[in-house]
Amino acid sequence: LESPEETEEEIPVVVCAAAGRMGATVAAISSIYSNTEANVLFYIVGLKTTIPHIRKWIENSKLKEIKFKVVEFNPMVLKGKIRQDASRPELLQPLNFVRFYLPLLIQKHEKVIYLDDDIIVQGDIQELYDTKLAPGHAAAFSDDCDLPSTHEIVRSVGMQNTYMGFLDYRKQAIRDLGISPSTCSFNPGVIVANMTEWKHQRITKQLEKWMQRNVEENLYSSTLGGGVATSPMLIVFHGKYSAINPMWHIRHLGWSPDTRYSEHFLQEAKLLHWNGRYKPWDYPSVHTDLWENWFIPDPSGKFKLTRPDS
Repeated sequence: LESPEETEEEIPVVVCAAAGRMGATVAAISSIYSNTEANVLFYIVGLKTTIPHIRKWIENSKLKEIKFKVVEFNPMVLKGKIRQDASRPELLQPLNFVRFYLPLLIQKHEKVIYLDDDIIVQGDIQELYDTKLAPGHAAAFSDDCDLPSTHEIVRSVGMQNTYMGFLDYRKQAIRDLGISPSTCSFNPGVIVANMTEWKHQRITKQLEKWMQRNVEENLYSSTLGGGVATSPMLIVFHGKYSAINPMWHIRHLGWSPDTRYSEHFLQEAKLLHWNGRYKPWDYPSVHTDLWENWFIPDPSGKFKLTRPDS
């Protein structure tokens, strides 16, 4: 039997708190905290201007019981690394790139979970944390071709699930990578990462290199995926990542305001991700009830849900 100390391992979970989306952060944290007995330490990453708001929200709600650290992200690290011409400016928010800098934000942990803010966790986060990473792998992700039950949805909303949807194969630098355009992409909205490997392989430096090259050569930002933060990860981690159980990342809930999954399937899901434009705190969007279960209203009244009758 393991000693109690070993089972009490701290599970670090990184989630961002962006201006205008803090209700998402709060709902994500609330869902994780309510569904586990594990010893979770939340790293809440924000910009200087947003930090006081999220801190107040947590301290003045039932979340005051959680263990958390607020970390300030300095957007200056991105200077000169982002093209300003994306068709979806929200994807250029500095906090979208926090996942590139995990070892700089989190010092003492070997293994870390990173989660986008537009998720809800219905399972026990311990299970996700226990995801096995193969030797030499710095991260685990969910493949975009992994779940047959999501394929229908993907087809109906024209989702991108191959490298072709993210990288511009007309560019020599991309062709030189030797990655087939039909290779399955992965979604970096849920990451289980090994910090030792990450530092050893200098992942952050590699990601920055591809950001810089994109500024110079426009390798991906004009493509359909709009994945300014996804594309460098697809390049750097190609063929070098472990798999997250598909039920731990049911996504595309935000791709269309009228494509719905079956209720039974959603009940079975361990983690739901509203990636796409239609967010559950806005209107229109789908499966908002599942999200709202975990939402905690803003004590300051600044953040409000957008609903058809509001």
